[in-house]
Amino acid sequence: MPHLQAFDPSSLQWYERTSTLSLALPGPFRYEQNIGYLSRSTNECLFVVDNSSIYKLLPIGDNLALIAVHSEDDEVLHVRIVHYSGASLTSEVREEIARYVWEWFDLGTDLTPFYAMEDPILQQVTEAFRGLRLMGIPDLFEAMSWGIIGQQINLAFAYTLKRRLVEHFGTSLHWEGRTYWAFPTPERIATLTPEDLTVLQFTGKKAEYLIGVANLMAEGSLSKAGLLAMSDFLAMEKDLLRIRGIGPWTANYVLMRCLRNPAAFPVADVGLHNALKHVLGLEAKPSLEEIRQLAEGWRGWEAYATFYLWRVLY
Repeated sequence: MPHLQAFDPSSLQWYERTSTLSLALPGPFRYEQNIGYLSRSTNECLFVVDNSSIYKLLPIGDNLALIAVHSEDDEVLHVRIVHYSGASLTSEVREEIARYVWEWFDLGTDLTPFYAMEDPILQQVTEAFRGLRLMGIPDLFEAMSWGIIGQQINLAFAYTLKRRLVEHFGTSLHWEGRTYWAFPTPERIATLTPEDLTVLQFTGKKAEYLIGVANLMAEGSLSKAGLLAMSDFLAMEKDLLRIRGIGPWTANYVLMRCLRNPAAFPVADVGLHNALKHVLGLEAKPSLEEIRQLAEGWRGWEAYATFYLWRVLY
């Protein structure tokens, strides 16, 4: 099983003059691979890749922080705080920003055992994408919403729907000629009616699902902390599956991208099927049973194996 290292605030370096935090990077890590993944869609609305830096707007309590992330040597990840709307940039704020980036880039996972696996399928993709991290979605509501949005539509239209949701109901900051966006809060989406979303071309069902999840989170009956408190993978999956609109694919997507469970495996994912067809040189996509047999060699690393195979497609 992957070794997970907890975030250690004492390891942070803070440079007052440049308002920059520095995070030591675990090896193997290649910034180029990760920024390549983040650049896969020109319709992304929640961060901007510009001149090798990743700009992202983070809600910090009632305030907003615009950060720019960059690495020049694959050894240190620099997080520059471009703008902060609060009265003072306290150590608690800096720690929250660093913790978010740590989780976003999955810096707590030791990838050495993953690269040491002798599975012939994984050896192909790990060689091609060595240093790529399973880029996450630390915010549970955003992760669940993205999973719901992506159900049974192509990726391009999913990005379009996400942009409409964010630009209608999210939080924004205009800074030096560009507008940056943060994902809507569950409290904001919980106030909507399905008609507020269907006019944006969401289906009626997806509108209901999104608002339903928002209500659960707004009232406190669903939370990231509550899910993480369950040490058992099956218990977390079962808790997610009880939610209307959350099937096995969406549950495992959230477990993979947000809750960081290494056993998460969206086995029915079309992208995974197409990637395996391509990597294995097959004439047809493998069956679910064939995929489960192939995945025997990925035990303990199913989430990373899936993520690397997805990367083959773009």
